[in-house]
Amino acid sequence: MPAPTADTLAAAARAASGKGLPPVHLWNPPFCGDIDMRIARDGTWFYLGTPIGRAPLVKLFSSILRREGDDYFLVTPVEKVGIKVDDAPLLAQDFDVTGTGRDQTLTFTTRTEDVAVLGPDHPLRIERDPVTGEPSPYILIRSNLWARIDRKSFYRLIDLCCHHDHEGQRWFGLWSSGQFFPVILSAELPNPEMP
Repeated sequence: MPAPTADTLAAAARAASGKGLPPVHLWNPPFCGDIDMRIARDGTWFYLGTPIGRAPLVKLFSSILRREGDDYFLVTPVEKVGIKVDDAPLLAQDFDVTGTGRDQTLTFTTRTEDVAVLGPDHPLRIERDPVTGEPSPYILIRSNLWARIDRKSFYRLIDLCCHHDHEGQRWFGLWSSGQFFPVILSAELPNPEMP
């Protein structure tokens, strides 16, 4: 059986979609090989080396995306194909804030219109480049799929951060849904707060 094309995958995804996301975690189709599809670090999807310019098609593909270990697949009830992901498969490009301080809630929206409230079910993760120390922030969106938080949103997050004692150390981080999310040790900041 030849590997499916983007068109056949899109047709199968449309057929499997009802209201909400398809239950890809319940499907166990045979692996049909890899397809020449890639998600770049900036969230752009490519097929055969060309950007996929139709946002509804990208949203459809993202709805059938599944991660297994470090590998990513597009999954339908009858086929499963591997794709390449440069960093995170989703991109959080905006967020809304309600409340302030410990009572604030941050709700993120991805480029593919996923919505996640930062909290216990959708935690924040910060990775730092081992050479430059530059942070890369991520939020868990669904089923082991993380979204990289874009730069403008990360700068907005930093404006909401405060210092707080967390697990025996002083951290600079933020609150959402009643939970504190550490971003960087206070002592590592250029001008750490005075004790």
